[in-house]
Amino acid sequence: MTKELKKRKVAWGITGSGEKLVETVEIMKKMKKKYKKEFDIRVYISRAGDQVLKYYNLSNTLETLFDKTWTEINANAPFLAGQIQLGSFEFLLLAPVTSNTVAKISLRIADTLLTNAAIMGQKTSTPIYIMPTDFREGVVTTKLPNGHDLDLKITKEDAQHVEKLRSMEKTFVFEHPDEIPTIFKEYSRV
Repeated sequence: MTKELKKRKVAWGITGSGEKLVETVEIMKKMKKKYKKEFDIRVYISRAGDQVLKYYNLSNTLETLFDKTWTEINANAPFLAGQIQLGSFEFLLLAPVTSNTVAKISLRIADTLLTNAAIMGQKTSTPIYIMPTDFREGVVTTKLPNGHDLDLKITKEDAQHVEKLRSMEKTFVFEHPDEIPTIFKEYSRV
């Protein structure tokens, strides 16, 4: 008789970025399906993330696909940082992440649900995976929900905050949603 392993919890944080949001949701759907017996993926949405999910018509999709979703009330509600402090999560995945959130984590400003959780995770050696949308200096073209393109200039300062995150302990920065399956595979026991 084989004993079924207890599901391990993963916290997935979504900030207010539309860039790579649709692709990230698609990948996370696949991760939920592939690892449904192994991981309990819990979704935490910033206030700005909530607005952007609605703009992209993804709010209902997330609530339907993921049993446990919470939207930020303040930096401590829901009490994600406390759960991370207690070691309740295998890892924290923040994807996609705005330049605002990246800068706050880089500068140690824990005034939102997800920045507070990330900084607490760093203090307790919880692995933090961050996918910044403003990854490197230059111009990127993103798709709006209406299908139009929008060119955005990524500044030197935005890129410097990303580099600072790279140097932080137990903090792993990645560029594309396609890299998410590798993260789950690394923690898989199957």
